[in-house]
Amino acid sequence: MARRLRPEGLDFVGTAPVRLVFAREVSASPERVFRALAQDVPGWAEWFPAVSSARPLDGGTARDIRLRGGTRFRETVLAAEESEVYAYRVDVTNAPAVRALVEEWRLAPVGTGTRVQWTFAADGPAVFRAGLRLAGPGLGRSFRGAVTALERRLTAPS
Repeated sequence: MARRLRPEGLDFVGTAPVRLVFAREVSASPERVFRALAQDVPGWAEWFPAVSSARPLDGGTARDIRLRGGTRFRETVLAAEESEVYAYRVDVTNAPAVRALVEEWRLAPVGTGTRVQWTFAADGPAVFRAGLRLAGPGLGRSFRGAVTALERRLTAPS
């Protein structure tokens, strides 16, 4: 059953009851990473193993995301600042317990590459918040694997 979540803004990334932050450096430029995140939404299924399908909606201002296992998200893009930040909030999901969810991908140049930082900001009942904190190491591994796959995709010879 799909449920509507609390519509949080970008400031929720800094104020959420649960904030999980992960970072990794890649050799691809911030411009290339940004394009993969914000402009090639269907490509997410190629490099983020948890994503089974992703498609932009409403001219790129929204997204429909399906995860392996059946979880679905209808998202609104909150920020798409070229080569700096890409963020979205979940508006509707079939995931239980979550009340609000915003994800932010922040990009910073490092030498000739990019520091990619992903913040997963969420709220829900106490048991959800505790479970999410316990799931942090697994989300971190998922992030690192996804960003490694993204780097291979972006730096592979054409």
